[in-house]
Amino acid sequence: MQRRTFLTGTALGAATALSLSGPAHARATAGVAPAGRRGRTVAVDSLDALQKAIDAAVPGTRIVVANGAYTVPAARPVTIRGVHGADGTPVTIVAASRGGAVLHGERSFLFEDSTHVTVSGFSFRQSTTLEVPPSCSHVRLTRNDFRLADVEGLHWVMVRGDDTVIDRNHFHGKTTLGVFLGIEGAGTEAMAQRVHVHRNHFSDHSFAGSNGGEPIRLGVSPRALSSAYAIVEHNLFERADGDPEAISVKSSRNTIRHNTIRNSLGGIVLRHGNGTRVEGNHLIGGAEGVRIYGNDHVVVNNYLAGLSGRAMVVGSGTARDHVPGESADARRGNDAPDRVLIAHNTFLDNAGTLSGESHRPHEPRDVTVADNLLVGQAGDLVEMANTVRFTWQGNILFGAAGDGNVPAGGFVRADPLLVPGSDGVHRLSGASPAIGAATLRSAPVTHDLDGDPRGTLRDVGADEYATRAPRYRPLTPADVGPNCP
Repeated sequence: MQRRTFLTGTALGAATALSLSGPAHARATAGVAPAGRRGRTVAVDSLDALQKAIDAAVPGTRIVVANGAYTVPAARPVTIRGVHGADGTPVTIVAASRGGAVLHGERSFLFEDSTHVTVSGFSFRQSTTLEVPPSCSHVRLTRNDFRLADVEGLHWVMVRGDDTVIDRNHFHGKTTLGVFLGIEGAGTEAMAQRVHVHRNHFSDHSFAGSNGGEPIRLGVSPRALSSAYAIVEHNLFERADGDPEAISVKSSRNTIRHNTIRNSLGGIVLRHGNGTRVEGNHLIGGAEGVRIYGNDHVVVNNYLAGLSGRAMVVGSGTARDHVPGESADARRGNDAPDRVLIAHNTFLDNAGTLSGESHRPHEPRDVTVADNLLVGQAGDLVEMANTVRFTWQGNILFGAAGDGNVPAGGFVRADPLLVPGSDGVHRLSGASPAIGAATLRSAPVTHDLDGDPRGTLRDVGADEYATRAPRYRPLTPADVGPNCP
């Protein structure tokens, strides 16, 4: 997707919200006790009191903000500057009840030069981006509700600080251009390091443009060669229709695992960068699946079912490889996939199963497609374009769909004897010919889609036959967001 202009936004009027002095029912008791002792809890009921408590905070301080609607003045955001918690004893700013403290206005919290700070339980309704800048690290945004002003081009949360954690939040209700969550870094090419995004609910992004409405954008084109080591896991995406990319990866060496994308236009797209692992994700009943560009990726144990578009695309490139020092225009182009492993995935009844691209000059090379299960009833199961040195082995194909151009010797035709579970996932039954039939030596998988051990003789597809209950299932709203465990 094209990089979009970062919108600073304008003030949002909130006539029903209260001003700097906070909720009317609490104005009379707005005093703040000193927070000089480690681990002290401080109750506040106005923005003035909140700012004083933040300025006095030490490691372990817990600041509890009374429920109510607060309008934050544009010129006086709640500033977290020079605040330093510690590992295990962060400074915590928390709403009295989840979602009970509602922040209106142009801005809410302004982070600067701070570490080990947690912000929890707020409802954010501001009209400009909430940013974690490079000067901060170990900031955690947890159990918040994000429904910012629906302003064209506004990115809701932008992370540029190392070791940021974004967990158990709900991002929802955007109809305009802009991302829910962006992860970048300092300067123009660096990436924030070790960002962890987990147990969030991303829903109802309905921007109707061709691109620019990603729920998660992990990098941008100029940062493609920067290693981020981000982990994006156990997130649920529903009705994520603002972009063909629900998780857009534009940086290197990340992990995308155990996410569920359901009934959404967007899929998982390795748009730029190298060395990312995509593992154990459920993509169900939507449009796009997984699309691959760049080098040295590992795509394993994924379950792609009922998609109206292409379940997996091994792309083509405008360039063979992106290299340091190339022009901005060149960096925006697609990097042909090289040395990618696609193994132990299950494809079930998608409109398109495994395909390639032919509209760019550089073909994918040295890709291994092994021990996947491809089941379909229409079209062809494999529709690759030009390829060089592809390895095909151990794949099982089944259904009324044609084989396509998968080479002989790279697959067998057999009924995998799948059975649907109570969660809708089709898994191997005890008599399946996929059991123990995997061929890839030294496959980089120790467990399957469900979290079951693979063992010595691995099964073909994302599921390893087992009689125990799955550890991992497709996520539901109860598994994510502010109120999940």
